[in-house]
Amino acid sequence: MILRLFQKILIAGCVIVAFSGCVYRMDIPQGNRIDPALLQQLEIGMSRSQVEFLLGTPAVVDLYQPDQWNYIYYLKTGDDGEIERKRMTLTFTNDLLSEIVGALNPG
Repeated sequence: MILRLFQKILIAGCVIVAFSGCVYRMDIPQGNRIDPALLQQLEIGMSRSQVEFLLGTPAVVDLYQPDQWNYIYYLKTGDDGEIERKRMTLTFTNDLLSEIVGALNPG
């Protein structure tokens, strides 16, 4: 009786250990994932509303630098835990896009 209970516990423990390596870890994307075709349409001289229509709302608009928009993309892959970070900063002068710094082309 005790031997059967011990066998069941041992088998259950082996099954738990064997299946613990089969856990699915999903990719975790955060921020602005933007299609590269849309980035090619981005041009100096566009208005704020045109940029927002094309790329969406920026991830960060600094209250102290309202003429600077930051688009940030972060991806942690579930397979190996590798982290991909990309950032693009857009600067506006007189409500027109005047500078593009960085690239935001997620894979």
